[in-house]
Amino acid sequence: MPLLTIGINHNTASVELREKVAFSPDKMSDALQQLNSMSEVKGSVILSTCNRTELYIDASSTNNIVDWLIDFHQVNGDDLKPSLYYYSDEEAIQHLMRVSCGLDSLVLGEPQILGQVKQAYANAKEYGAVKGNLDKLFQKAFSVAKRVRTETDIGGNAVSVAYAACTLAKHIFESLERSKVLLVGAGETIELVAKHLADTGCHQMTVANRTRERAAGLAAQFDGQVISLSEIPQTLVETDIVISSTASPLPIIGKGMVESALKIRRHKPILFIDIAVPRDIESEVSELSDAYLYTVDDLQSIIDQNIEQRRTEAIQAEKIIAVESKEFKNWLRSRKAVESIRDYRRASDCARRELLAKSLQTLSMGGDPEKVLLELSNKLTNKLIHLPTKALQEAAEQGALDDLAVIRKSLGLEDL
Repeated sequence: MPLLTIGINHNTASVELREKVAFSPDKMSDALQQLNSMSEVKGSVILSTCNRTELYIDASSTNNIVDWLIDFHQVNGDDLKPSLYYYSDEEAIQHLMRVSCGLDSLVLGEPQILGQVKQAYANAKEYGAVKGNLDKLFQKAFSVAKRVRTETDIGGNAVSVAYAACTLAKHIFESLERSKVLLVGAGETIELVAKHLADTGCHQMTVANRTRERAAGLAAQFDGQVISLSEIPQTLVETDIVISSTASPLPIIGKGMVESALKIRRHKPILFIDIAVPRDIESEVSELSDAYLYTVDDLQSIIDQNIEQRRTEAIQAEKIIAVESKEFKNWLRSRKAVESIRDYRRASDCARRELLAKSLQTLSMGGDPEKVLLELSNKLTNKLIHLPTKALQEAAEQGALDDLAVIRKSLGLEDL
């Protein structure tokens, strides 16, 4: 059965439509059970994220599957069908590999998708929905993703403001385990910054925010401290890195405040990363010799360079996928040969055992051994050459010279 992919993603559908066909975790079991109960489906994996919903299927047809998808989510087919894409065989193989490597993601090369693909596979495996060629395909996709991450730098460059800020801090301080970080603000961007910092081993974070309750909720996730905005001057004295992102219309940290803190620190440097618009940190801070200030514009320049670098790395990743997908396709073809050989051997052995049983019966009844062996060899030969002979005759009569050549080659005969 062919390998098929049906899906929608951020390139083909709006957020509203993607939300309608997303599979929530509590519905995944029912979805896999229903999908695999179809007669044409041999196995399936459902990948559902905020940016895509995809069905990877070992099936003979997609017609009933699309109808099932529409019915399961109770969506309008006229709205959904134009946004769906379909891949089969080698295209389906390449697509899964590209998805797993982050080449089909909204953010090129993002690493989270591989974990989501692995989770989708684990879910399908748990419900007994993935096996055979589909199982082998996912195992191959995981190994290809590992190879791409090892042999290219597709995911090694920061392409979000939050991640770029943390990467910059890590490059300057090498290790953030002993660095004391002050986060100013408690919104989504600062929360992402905190998560990235925690991933790098930073565990000394203080959150300053106008609303302490909001700051407390964020700080609690990372065992951080909480201060008010008015306490920033005193806290700066013990701070190595300041990352700020608030909605304040006016700067929160001024040149004088920083200058005073540096004097008490005996000019031990402080890194300031201002990712707020309008700015949270006065631009004059950069005039101080021991203060290093980067703004959102500086980070965007880094991000643009990194995106271009990822695009360059993606070219190499695509080459790896082209080779690996072709290799997997060849493996699938070889599997068909294995099945054909097995079936041919089984049929031949069945004929052998049938004729052998009759010969042994004749011998047990006192038959002449020489005659019995001669008859056995003649009948076995006729039995084995009957179908190939018929195929040769039909190919010749129909003028199918290519088929005739293939049959002759398989029988060990020279070309005509």
